[in-house]
Amino acid sequence: QSWISATMEEELYDEFGNYIGPDIDFSDDSDSAEAPGWEQGGDGGGEGADAGDAMDIDEEEEVTSRAVVMQEDREYYEDAEKVFPDAQVLVQEEDTQALSEPIIKRVETKRFDHRMDEAADAEFPPSTFTKQYMLDLMETTPLIRNVVLAGHLHHGKTSVAQMLIEQTHADLPRKHKSRFTDTRFDEQARGLSIKAAPLSLVLSDTREKSFLVNLIDTPGHVNFADEVTASMRLCDGVVLVVDAVEGVMLSTERIIKHALQEGLALTLMINKVDRLILELKLPPSDAYYKLKHTIDSCNALIEDYFQDPDAAEPHLLLPDKGNVTFASSEFGWSFNLTQFAQIYTRGHAHEIPMKKQVSAKAFAARLWGDRFFDSETRKFSYSSSSPSQQRSFVEFVLEPVYKLHSQIVGEVPSELKETLDELGVHLNNNELRSNVKPLIKLVMTRFVGRTSGFVDMISQHIPPPDVGSKTMVKNTYTGPLDSDVAKAMISSQKEGPVMVHVAKMFPTADHTRFHCYARVMSGTLRVGDRVKVLGEHYTLEDEEDMTLQTVSALALYQSRYSINIDSAPVGNLVLISGIDSSIAKTATVVGRDVRSEVYIFRPLRFMSSPVMKIAIEPLNPSELPKMLEGIRKINKSYPICETKVEESGEHVILGTGELYLDSVMYDLRKVFTQMEVKVADPVVTFCETVVETSSLKCFAETPNKENKLTMIAQPLEKGVAEDIEQQKIQITAEKKEIRKFFQEKYDWDILSARNIWAFGPDNNGPNILVNDCLPSEVNMSLLNTVKDSVVQGFQWATREGPLCEEPIRNVKFEMVHGVVADEPILRGGNQIIPTARRVAYSAFLTATPRLMEPVYYVEIQCPPDAITAIYNVLSRRRGHVVEEKKKEGSPLYTVRAYLPVIDSFGFETDLRTHSQGTAFSLAVFDHWSIVPGDPLDKSIILRPLEDAPTPHLARDFMVKTRRRKGLSEDVSRNKFFDEDLLARIQSMGIDLNSYI
Repeated sequence: QSWISATMEEELYDEFGNYIGPDIDFSDDSDSAEAPGWEQGGDGGGEGADAGDAMDIDEEEEVTSRAVVMQEDREYYEDAEKVFPDAQVLVQEEDTQALSEPIIKRVETKRFDHRMDEAADAEFPPSTFTKQYMLDLMETTPLIRNVVLAGHLHHGKTSVAQMLIEQTHADLPRKHKSRFTDTRFDEQARGLSIKAAPLSLVLSDTREKSFLVNLIDTPGHVNFADEVTASMRLCDGVVLVVDAVEGVMLSTERIIKHALQEGLALTLMINKVDRLILELKLPPSDAYYKLKHTIDSCNALIEDYFQDPDAAEPHLLLPDKGNVTFASSEFGWSFNLTQFAQIYTRGHAHEIPMKKQVSAKAFAARLWGDRFFDSETRKFSYSSSSPSQQRSFVEFVLEPVYKLHSQIVGEVPSELKETLDELGVHLNNNELRSNVKPLIKLVMTRFVGRTSGFVDMISQHIPPPDVGSKTMVKNTYTGPLDSDVAKAMISSQKEGPVMVHVAKMFPTADHTRFHCYARVMSGTLRVGDRVKVLGEHYTLEDEEDMTLQTVSALALYQSRYSINIDSAPVGNLVLISGIDSSIAKTATVVGRDVRSEVYIFRPLRFMSSPVMKIAIEPLNPSELPKMLEGIRKINKSYPICETKVEESGEHVILGTGELYLDSVMYDLRKVFTQMEVKVADPVVTFCETVVETSSLKCFAETPNKENKLTMIAQPLEKGVAEDIEQQKIQITAEKKEIRKFFQEKYDWDILSARNIWAFGPDNNGPNILVNDCLPSEVNMSLLNTVKDSVVQGFQWATREGPLCEEPIRNVKFEMVHGVVADEPILRGGNQIIPTARRVAYSAFLTATPRLMEPVYYVEIQCPPDAITAIYNVLSRRRGHVVEEKKKEGSPLYTVRAYLPVIDSFGFETDLRTHSQGTAFSLAVFDHWSIVPGDPLDKSIILRPLEDAPTPHLARDFMVKTRRRKGLSEDVSRNKFFDEDLLARIQSMGIDLNSYI
């Protein structure tokens, strides 16, 4: 019976499970539907009916579970609306995401340089000193040395810093394959340093005495000399690194000059001595002459630029004094003469009686210069007893070093081992079988030492902060030196008022904010201190450039990581966080509790000027605010860089050269904004000047016709502008001092010398305003009431000249007459300032105006067969050679030339192309030169897409500059000349077109 029932069920369904039996009648009034083949549990009444009612729910679930569901109707997962009832479901019909872009991106932290993460900064890396020992040394000012490592490009400054890192941090050099202080990506790609890199290390001298050395590795390229200037401001001495082969170069000369101007102690490290042995293969005697020539060249520059009135004579660099070190940063060794003398005194102490033993210092004094050792008498003399006798430096220093190198390169390990054992240098068999370079490094570092000679030099010849602060305060502090604050800084009082000088800004790891690198001049700065930050424009009369900030963190900066500290005592260089918002370049940080009058440290005085400029704009105009924020950060990061907005609305960045501006644009595009920026063709800044005295007295009346100013213009004497810019004389000095300076040096008459009203622009510009009015003709008391307004008009005029709104330079404006209203309301600033500007312009235009352009000083290294090509390249760019000489001890020639900056774009590429890559040049701003031609000559026809001939250059430059700034093509006479002055000129029969 069960078999028959199963057969009947099979006939009702096909092989796919679909029902194919007769139609089923579903009655609305029936309690239950009967399907064919289903067994009924009762006849619908009695107990069966009650059971059916009780099982209704179970039957429905059973029927549901046994129902056949189509494939397309099956649900494998619950609907998203059921799982996430509050979420919004978005159906995207078209896939707009690129195939190369992952659906879920990995969270990545953008890295802009090779610095360690801030989380890793909290862990002190393994080193030869502990953090607590370093903190203890920070409290001991006599054991601190603040040093700048400076020199020419590729002379080995970064390698010297790497050598110090390898000695103090054994693991860091292995982790970081590149140079430790080259933290930026573009520095490693270019192979040169762009930014200054500080290091704070504990180093020991030959007596195992430890010093805390705050060292700043600076760039060697002349375009980045501003980093050297900012670093020198914070330090007490300079270690000048010079290549033993290349000798004194362009940057070397400029660094010596600037260090002497700042009053810093100078020491010398002659690096790459190994090149004389392994590369040039010079005999020891010739190597001595090469080294002596380098030292003599440095001393000659020191004597030329020496200007310290307090010192009787300059401190020259001499190896026997101990301020010269010989080194090879490639092989990691350095020594001075005292250190080398100790090798002899220790090695032969047991052979010489105690009474006849000589100290290492006395022996070192006889190891330089024309000193000869007689082996028979065992005495030193100033003359040689035979022609073959060598100088003591050659015999006792160079020959042992040469012999060691020759044996390492050429001898078998067994013979080398015997020689080294005699010298007290012991190597195992694995070390003896090393390659040549590692073996030289091993032997020389164990024979002469790594950096102890270097530490001897800086510890003995660079003063500690408590001694060097006197010179620093005297040269940089703008306030009186007899004040309580100045005395506290000079004596480096640890418990004195908190005074900190900020001279450099370093971006944070994410490049959103900046850390301030500063020197604590007095007191102790602590985390959480509330301080006053005084900007460069702060004065006692105008406190607008002052903000209150809180020090959020302090650290010792180590280029790739930082060591967090709680306090910074006087004399230390520290990294300050939390006070950068109001600082543009430099700042003076003062404790909030300091009540006495406080002045600022003067802004940086650079070795060069930013004369090359580019105009930029965002590719997407909506990103203009983002670009402006990037420009603000650029202004903080680069000390000499200037940013401004022209009247035409274009944003301009000024720098020292093409490489400098290229680095600025890299930071703007890749680091600070991550956006595309359009850059116009580079141009240069011009200056406006005069070459004659005004042909007539020019006057201008105020709009109310109650005041009248009369003025003439004439060129300044040669050298005055440079003296003002170098701050050899300042307008804030006493009148007696100013009068004496101009009377004695430039032979001014007493009336002009004692009536100098202002320098302009910005109180240190290369123009002078003189009051030459006679008391018998002018009411001097009334004239003095409008002095400030006249000075402001003069500053305005010299900041933007009439030719093309470029600064005026080398002009003396003399006020020869003035009529001033009696009532104060008629002689206000709104009347006098524009009038003073207009009369200065009219006097300027009647004094034969000319344009001035910046000129580069170019130094080129090349072989003799490339000199002809250099002359050809320079002649096509209006350049000319001023010196050509052979480089001593080298097959190269040095060519020095002058080249206009506006014709220097692409010069280096052009030079290398024509010399087959054998010539290498460096260019730095040197002086201003008058552009040939008359800029106001309207008879000159300028043809588009054609180079203007030399006599037409001034007109060409002026017209193109005015067009770029959105000005009219020619100077308007009605804008600068009063109607009465124009009428007077015409009545005198003067051709006005000769002026405009």
